[in-house]
Amino acid sequence: MDLNWLRDFVCLGRTLSFTRAAEERNITQSAFSRRIKSLENWIGVALIDRATFPVQLSPAGKQFLPVAKDTIANLIDTREAIRDQDQGDKTFQRFAVLHTISVNYLTARLEKLEAEIDDLKARVISDSLSTCCQLLAEGGCDFLLCYRHAGVALILDESQFDRKDIGSEKLIPVAECDAVHRNSWSLPGTSDAPLPYLAYERTSFLGAVVDQTLSKQPVHLSTRYVDGLVEAIKRRVLSGSGIAWLPQSAIRFELENGKLVRLGGPEFETSMDLSVFCSPARLDAQGLKVWNSFDLQAGPLSH
Repeated sequence: MDLNWLRDFVCLGRTLSFTRAAEERNITQSAFSRRIKSLENWIGVALIDRATFPVQLSPAGKQFLPVAKDTIANLIDTREAIRDQDQGDKTFQRFAVLHTISVNYLTARLEKLEAEIDDLKARVISDSLSTCCQLLAEGGCDFLLCYRHAGVALILDESQFDRKDIGSEKLIPVAECDAVHRNSWSLPGTSDAPLPYLAYERTSFLGAVVDQTLSKQPVHLSTRYVDGLVEAIKRRVLSGSGIAWLPQSAIRFELENGKLVRLGGPEFETSMDLSVFCSPARLDAQGLKVWNSFDLQAGPLSH
């Protein structure tokens, strides 16, 4: 038995698509299919009805799905409990979060919580959105903090969790001030002189948000650099390498001091919500205090 087989099966049970599930699990479809088949061989019955489109869980698959979810959650809970015991008797509150949210929001938020909640201990796991969603679904974290955008679906069954929208964030196109003046950069650019573009990985959440925003406007861009981290792209922007869409909270000071400037008008910007998810029933007393401390509809993160 491989734990990844269970994770694959849970993902397939949610998506009912081998193609999408393989993409979310970041493996080839053929490898994903082999792992599902290996799980079926281990159990001894078919878990998937492949004769339908989209595929459906077989009766055995429907029976096994909650068992797979509970097994994953119990293993992760036990692992985290052992880790916490090794670091002291106090349980850690575990946050799964995008790196940029950790840097630009959660760090300051935890400092306030430490002053409000006695003996608070926090473990922050900064990773990709797909990994953070997986951690929450499997019980590997207590809280998920992430962006939400109307046009990009989360890799998460939101009906299984409580949610609070705690802020808003703008994703705006910017470039280094001197480079803009030196090169006469302006959106939407031209076909003869496309703007040098510093892009997110297309498979990332922010990459999907930017792609959707650009699909609504005629733009002329030439991709020069691709990265998954906001801070890495921000550094390239500050060096004058090109333009990028960055969260406003991550560049607040650079905008205020004029090091970075906005490009284009409001039609090139887009807004996202900052949301926190959890299962309150799984929280201890201290975790409930953390959950209750989050304010609904807090305001722009850049303020």
